[in-house]
Amino acid sequence: MATADDTPVGRRLRSVKHIIIVCSGKGGVGKSSVSTQLALSLRASSPHARVGVLDVDLTGPSIPRMLGLDGHAVHQSSDGWVPVYADGGEARLGCMSVGFLLKRREDSVVWRGPKKNAMIRQFLADVRWGELDYLVIDTPPGTSDEHLSLVEHMAPVHARVSAVIVTTPQAVALLDAMKCLSFTRATAIPVLGLIENMSGYLCPCCGEISNVFSTGGGEEMARREGLRFLGSLPVDTELVSLLDAAQAENPESVEQLGDGGSARSFQLLERYQKTSTAPLFKAIVDKLLQALPPQVTSIENTGIEAA
Repeated sequence: MATADDTPVGRRLRSVKHIIIVCSGKGGVGKSSVSTQLALSLRASSPHARVGVLDVDLTGPSIPRMLGLDGHAVHQSSDGWVPVYADGGEARLGCMSVGFLLKRREDSVVWRGPKKNAMIRQFLADVRWGELDYLVIDTPPGTSDEHLSLVEHMAPVHARVSAVIVTTPQAVALLDAMKCLSFTRATAIPVLGLIENMSGYLCPCCGEISNVFSTGGGEEMARREGLRFLGSLPVDTELVSLLDAAQAENPESVEQLGDGGSARSFQLLERYQKTSTAPLFKAIVDKLLQALPPQVTSIENTGIEAA
């Protein structure tokens, strides 16, 4: 039976209280923006909350851009890779992504399955996360090699792993979300709940939400499948502008671990909390925190082999 101390991944993650995998059945549903908001909201949920964000969307890494960290490089220490901290010297919001390893942000990642598997294992085993309350893992759309690698490598800490499913209200997205749900059930990963993203359009002038697209499909799916419905999020142009502005920032203007980095990060968090979406997402996080399992002190046999 695998225990948390049996593997390099288990030893590295033994100080992480909760691991939350954010997944979606198809691309284009705003999964990475949900992951970014989840990380920011969890960090703001407590004065001492420590959050990590692991971007395993290897061919389309976007978390660094959304956190305003594009262009930063990963540093090696005697104890492994050092995460890039979005809040500078505070070191309460760390991020790791293949985007930090590319020479140019427009470079493509053309890897076969074995190399993807090795990269994910290295992210899990070699990153110096330290003590974390939450590790948010942003995954690629669908159920692919990356998802299988995650499940296999995290087998020793499986009892601390949960998932959040992101969908849009449209029938095609819901059908693919069902496939994602099927994957979590097949791998015995508990689902904390479902988020319906892009549910209506939020008018930037009056704040009224117009259902220009279909709505309610995610809530109906959650009811039908016995899932917790965490909430719905409209298309918010203010939020889109905020994330676009983060992408456009000059990474050379802020040092990775300096006071300037801390100031910029708090500015990003403060600006996010002023958006119309932030209160809606806070309600989602409140439900999610209630759904998290108690902190596990012993690892039970899950029937999944450790890689």
